Parts: sequence; structure tokens; C-alpha cells
Amino acid sequence: MTAANGFAYETSWGATIRENDVLFRLWAPECQTVELAIEQANAERRFVPMDKSEDGWWSVATNEVRDGDAYGFRVNGDLTVPDPAARAQVDDVHGLSRLVDPRAFTWKTAGWKGRPWHESVFYELHTGTFTPEGTFEAIIEKLDYLKETGITAIELMPVAQFGGRRGWGYDGVLLYCPHEAYGGVEGLKRLVDAAHERGLMVFLDVVYNHFGPDGNYIGAYAPGFFHPEIHTAWGAAIAYDQKAVRDFMIQNALYWLQEYRIDGLRLDAIDSIEDMTDEPLIRELAAAVRETIKDRHVHLTSEDARNITWHIERKPDGEPALVSGEWNDDFHHTAHVVATKESESYYQDYARSAVKQMARSLATGFVFQGQHSRHRDEDVGFPSGHLPPVAFVNFIQNHDQIGNRAFGDRLTDLASKRMVEMLQAILFLSPQIPLMFMGEEYGETNPFCFFTDFHGELGEIVREGRRSEFKKFAAFRNPDNRKLIPDPNSESTFLQCKIDWSTHGRATYRRHLAFVSQLLRLRRERIMPLLKDAPGDCGKCDVSDDTDAFAVSWTLGGGHVLHLFANLDDEPWKLPADVTPDEAMGGDVLFEHEAGAAEALKTGVLPGPSVVFRFAKTLQIGSSHE
Repeated sequence: MTAANGFAYETSWGATIRENDVLFRLWAPECQTVELAIEQANAERRFVPMDKSEDGWWSVATNEVRDGDAYGFRVNGDLTVPDPAARAQVDDVHGLSRLVDPRAFTWKTAGWKGRPWHESVFYELHTGTFTPEGTFEAIIEKLDYLKETGITAIELMPVAQFGGRRGWGYDGVLLYCPHEAYGGVEGLKRLVDAAHERGLMVFLDVVYNHFGPDGNYIGAYAPGFFHPEIHTAWGAAIAYDQKAVRDFMIQNALYWLQEYRIDGLRLDAIDSIEDMTDEPLIRELAAAVRETIKDRHVHLTSEDARNITWHIERKPDGEPALVSGEWNDDFHHTAHVVATKESESYYQDYARSAVKQMARSLATGFVFQGQHSRHRDEDVGFPSGHLPPVAFVNFIQNHDQIGNRAFGDRLTDLASKRMVEMLQAILFLSPQIPLMFMGEEYGETNPFCFFTDFHGELGEIVREGRRSEFKKFAAFRNPDNRKLIPDPNSESTFLQCKIDWSTHGRATYRRHLAFVSQLLRLRRERIMPLLKDAPGDCGKCDVSDDTDAFAVSWTLGGGHVLHLFANLDDEPWKLPADVTPDEAMGGDVLFEHEAGAAEALKTGVLPGPSVVFRFAKTLQIGSSHE
């Protein structure tokens, strides 16, 4: 709903400001009484009885609550709780909510139509550590820098209010409420508006598989919101067979997209959503987004360890039917193993043939497309080669893959500079949608650790639980070594994760930023225009049997063929017999690293280590998706 100045999205839950009053609603079917708690300046808290409907909804309409007033719900005459769909809080997650008129914000970019999916170049960031201030407002000051680098979309890690002042955001409990520590409602809207002024998209990471442990009061008045008999890694499963619960989440997605003009959502760990219905939540949610918003580009991405494909299938016109792109952990894992030679935990599935698997992922999407995973001891995945490359979001670093390491160390500290640069070239110039993590563009070395702001018994549980996660790793089987793992609740752990912007004055970092900017300029000018019409089944690969080297080709829009020759070994690679020197040198050289690598292809040999990208009109490498 559009108002004179801003945008408002009406939800089933919470407060709706109407012309002459405000309607408050809460689903609490098992409660005997529910009252609206009102607290205004210089007045005592008072309570207004609410009426219950047959389907468990309590409601009351009143003109006594104004924009900015504090309110909440008192259940069964005892416990007063915040609105689970509050737009803002007066203080933390344990206090009253604050009524916000969403129409009050004046948008400068109300006519923004977004950008098409194939133009996405993601920059994932954590609001609290991206700048010294740790606010939405401070991000605005960096938007011009990001645009100049070549970024087209910033992706915010979850901002829904969680317990405490610092955390990753995946333990949010008030899913409609931007955290006050970051700048709240006004701050987030100003950020989105400022990004749109610069032609940048804003994506938001949202969590629909669980609530955090601190400040989640829903179970106290609506125990039917959860299935205590179904256990997940984070507690009782959310009861998605309840319509009120389902609406809470689907409307949350629409709320961010409509009221905040967010361009897209990342749906966190959808494989951890325990949905007992015949219609998966994500299918219904994505369909609702596609049906509701048709006047501008909006996009959905997802994270799912199952390597499923039904949610990222394309319509006959090539547009996404539901989800635009899937985060491709397989590609990351191959790149990480190539760069570091690590083989513990899930990396064991990639330790034997990481280079071959990387080629397979680049050509056809997932590595595991039904094959057996040693790490999981089961068959994983579904065929994905029929999908276009843009159905996958690739990365060599993200918040999980850095932060879930014991010390939060980045690839910059784990691999050689040359290897990192070659992997970045492969990431940014291949036709999949690329994503980088904050600081990656210039080679940030500060860690990104797991951090929280829990205290007392919960803080101790989280601290020890974090350290226990690493028992299975050889380096931490000794309990004394586990004590070295940073305490997630210590403020110092959080502070050391802040981006160090002072490095931009140093020559090494300036050079790396220029390198990444060059790659993204080539992507924007030469590759991006060909991605919209890139079909499925467009990738082919050829892998060396005795060297860590491979070649991949993709037939993109207009019949243009993009070729990648990658030798990640120190030894030179003699090209396969079916790729002649003349063919290898045909077309335009898009990029080479290091200098002279493209010229060396004339002899049928690619020196190591090096990467070459080139365009042609006809050449197809190999005939197999393997």
C-alpha cells in the first residue's frame, strides 16, 4: 500500500495504522485473556482488553495509541510481551514495542524499478562490523566506493532484532524489527533509498528456520507456533502447518520487499525448515512474492545443502519461476580445497579431485548431482546442468565459510596471493552470479569470528558449545587448544572483526582493489550483456588427468562462446588433443593472469599457474559434462 510519502504493508500480525485508529492483533489461541498494554510519556502503563475470535486471534482497535507510543500485550493477566511483529522496540527484545507509522518516511526513489537478476554482483556485509560505527547510516558513506569497485548489490546479513547489541543476526526474535543498534526503521530505509539513488540493489538475509534463544516469547502465549516433538539444531521446529504461523513468515518476506523497498531476500538454510505440509513453505512464499510484486525487479536467493533444483527452475521465457539463484557451496568447497589443501569435515568430499569438481561445477552447477557423499554417507543432489549459469550464486568466501572457522581466518591468510587472484578471476569472469564478502575486494586480513552478546547461563552454553564444535578437528582434540578459540561473548572478539579501512592507503591493498575492479569492469562490459539469454545446458568442460588444470566453455546469449583455460598447478599443462592451438587462440582475449599466458596458448601449452579467458563464436570444448 502506497501512502502520500511512503509505503506500508499490512500484515495479519501486529499493529495496523488506519485512518481513525490503530488495529492490534495477536494470535494466541490457548490464552484465556490478552490485553493491549499502552505506555505513553508521563503516564502510567494501562491495559485495554482484547477480543478473541474463534480461530485464536485477539484484536482491539483504538485511537489512544499514537505514532511513537510504547505498547505490548499482557497475556493471562500476568506476562507482558512485545509485539512479535513489531516494527520497532523502545529498548531491547525484552521490553515494549514502539508504534511506527511506516507511511511517514519520504522516499526519494519511490519510482525505483530495480535491476534484472543477471546484473547482480553481490557484496555480503555485516552491518555491525563493516564500519567503525556499525550502523546503516555509516554504510551509506561507503556506497560510492562499492559502486566504483563494480558492486551492483549489497547483501545485509540479518538485521532483525536479536538479544543484545552485537551478533551475526541469525538468532533474531523480532523478525519485523530492524535492530535499534544499527539505526532501526529510519536508518534502514535511508540506506535502501541511498543505494537506489546510486543504482545499487539491497538484499536482506532472512531466517525462517528458527528463532533465537534470547527474547523469543511466542511459545509463552502461542505454544502451537512450535512443534516440540520435532527437534532441530536450534530447538523445537516451527509449526508451518498452522495458517497463522505460515502467514507470519510469508508476510514477513513481503513486508521487507514492500515497506522497505528491499530488492531481494536470501532465504537462510531452507533445508532446515521442518515443514509438515504438502506445499513447501518456500514454494508458497516465492509464489506469493512473484504474484504480488510485478512493477519492479525483485529477486530471491536461497541456501540449501541438499542441492535441490525444483525451486530454481526456469519458465519457458528463461525467467525464474520461484527462486532466482541458489548459493552454491559446492563451488566454494572446491575452490577452498584447491587453495588450502584442507581435507577435514565436509572438505573430505573434495580432497581427491577438487580441480575436476570445480570444472564440473562451473560447467553444470552443482558438484554433487546424485553422487555419494563420504562426509554425509548418503547420495546428495539432483542433476543441474539443464539450468542456466545464473541460477547459481558462486563465491570463494562468505560469512559462514570464514566465520565458522575456529579463528575466523580469511582465505587471504590461508592461500598464496597468486592463488587467491586466480580464484577471483574465475569467480568474477565466469557466468554464474558472483558474491564476495566484505573486504575481499582489497584483501582484508582481519578475521570474521562468530560473536554474540549473551550473558549468564546462556552465555556459558553458547561459549562452550562453540568450542565443542571443533572437537572433531585434529588441531582441537586437545581441550587446552579449544580454550584458545575466541569467546563469542567477549566484546574484543566482535571488535577484532571490524573492517580495517586504514589498509586502503597501502600499496599492496590498492593494487588488489584495482585488480578486482578491473575484473568487475570486464564482467560489466563484456559478460553481463550476454547473461540474460544464456540457456541451460550451455557448459562443457575438459579436465587434465595428470595436472591440476581444466578448460570450460559456455555458450551464452547471441551464440557467443566464453572460454576459460585454468592451470592451477605449478607445472605447464599441454592442452587436450581436441583443442588445437589455432582454436585456443581464436577470438578475443578477455583476460589473462599472469601476463603472457594467452600468448603461450599458441604452442598448445598453458603455463602454471595461470588463467586465461577468451571469447569465440564457435569453439566448444569437450563433449561431456564431466
